[in-house]
Amino acid sequence: MPRYVIERNLPSPLEIPVTAEGATAMAAIVDRNLEFGVTWVRSYVDTDRTRTVCVYDGPSPEAIRQAARANELPVDAIREVRVLDPYFFTGGA
Repeated sequence: MPRYVIERNLPSPLEIPVTAEGATAMAAIVDRNLEFGVTWVRSYVDTDRTRTVCVYDGPSPEAIRQAARANELPVDAIREVRVLDPYFFTGGA
């Protein structure tokens, strides 16, 4: 499955409460993503909480865009990436 990095500029600071409500909201995103064959791996949020860089696995950039639309999330850029692990070169040391 291809891996993608998605850049997003949010219209307002990201607010996800660390509560049952926040957990429910995140689970809903995960469930909608699955409808498009997309898996959310991880997100990084900048300090002002208005920009994110997210890592997703999915069948295509269009599937990523469709999942984002379903979740009402912006997409500013999508780039297919490969994993580069520094430990591969050191034999796991």
